[in-house]
Amino acid sequence: MTNRRERSLLIQRLAALGAVDGDAEDERLRRSTLVLSTSLICVLTPLWVVTYLALGLPIPMSIPLGYLVVTIPSLVWFARTRRYVPFRTFQLTLMLLLPFALQWSLGGFVASSAVSLWGLWPALGAVLFVGARGAVVWFAGYLALLAISAVIEPILEPAAIPDAVQTAFFVGNLTGPSLVAYLLLQYFVRERDREHQRSERLLLNVLPAAVAARLKQREGVIADRFPEATVLFADIVDFTPLAVGLPPEDVVRLLDEVFTAFDRLADDYRLEKIKTIGDAYMVAGGVPTPRDDHCEAVAEMALAMLQVCQGLTDLHTVRMRIGMDTGPVVAGVIGQRKFSYDLWGDTVNTASRLESHGVPGSIQVSSRVYDRLSDRYSFEQRGLIELKGKGPTPAWLLLGPRA
Repeated sequence: MTNRRERSLLIQRLAALGAVDGDAEDERLRRSTLVLSTSLICVLTPLWVVTYLALGLPIPMSIPLGYLVVTIPSLVWFARTRRYVPFRTFQLTLMLLLPFALQWSLGGFVASSAVSLWGLWPALGAVLFVGARGAVVWFAGYLALLAISAVIEPILEPAAIPDAVQTAFFVGNLTGPSLVAYLLLQYFVRERDREHQRSERLLLNVLPAAVAARLKQREGVIADRFPEATVLFADIVDFTPLAVGLPPEDVVRLLDEVFTAFDRLADDYRLEKIKTIGDAYMVAGGVPTPRDDHCEAVAEMALAMLQVCQGLTDLHTVRMRIGMDTGPVVAGVIGQRKFSYDLWGDTVNTASRLESHGVPGSIQVSSRVYDRLSDRYSFEQRGLIELKGKGPTPAWLLLGPRA
């Protein structure tokens, strides 16, 4: 277990070599995959150095040794400068040319046990490191070097290598590039999937899942009309003077504690958090997925929100004003950058006005909410209240479920 943990830490450190803060995830993944592939080949290269040295082949031995001599300093240089493009070009060039140079020095395809197969990895790896379009040049280079090797094959003098060693190197030259390609592609795909899942989570923090799925399908304008939905607005009573008297860290900590608790309630009651604006919180039921009990679910969450606020004693006493209305709404995604899912209509405006003209520590609702829930919940009638833009409007305070 300890050895596995140590290997994992080593891989993470190598993958982070040359990383640049603020890089896009794709760019970071390309850098780490190239570093890991270079490191893996460096680990395997001494096998060729030792074998050719033992066989008394100084020129073939000098080629993999030369690769180590120039690659290790290049890794150090990359770690210090973080200049990815020169490092990438240098490494791909080495990994493409040196296997063919080694093959020619050994006397051709058979004598070298087809060591030129190692040149296929940079040609394919360029798809990861450079991109699909840029990789075409590298693959074309690989094919050109294969053609040159075929042309000069008759004039090359095969090195005296025992058959058993040749066979072993055939196996190694088939297994090695395959192993490197498999391990690096595994790493690349696994990391890419991990980043994809992280991006999905971030997207779902911004948009409802159903809306996010439509957006990824590249629909045009995303807009829906819902004949029935319930909207809730809540804000913290006297938040402005409270914020003035607190350090910034405490203000943010307070809002985070309150709104995180509300987020959990929204998940519990299967409601859709729409947004927060300053110290205000907006949630809706029946959007984007219609449901028959949207009004009851929002009412239950509103009552739970008041209970949550009573339990928040670590920082400061928090009292909420809550407003609710139910009725038709229009919902859609607005913006191209930092887009958001939002609601519009009289129901939204009425819920907002009921909140702003509400009673601290209470849930003020419209006549439509009262008519829908009065047989199951207790209310206190407030009579007519003056709402901006609507005039005298009947309102009730939601007290809780009937006994």
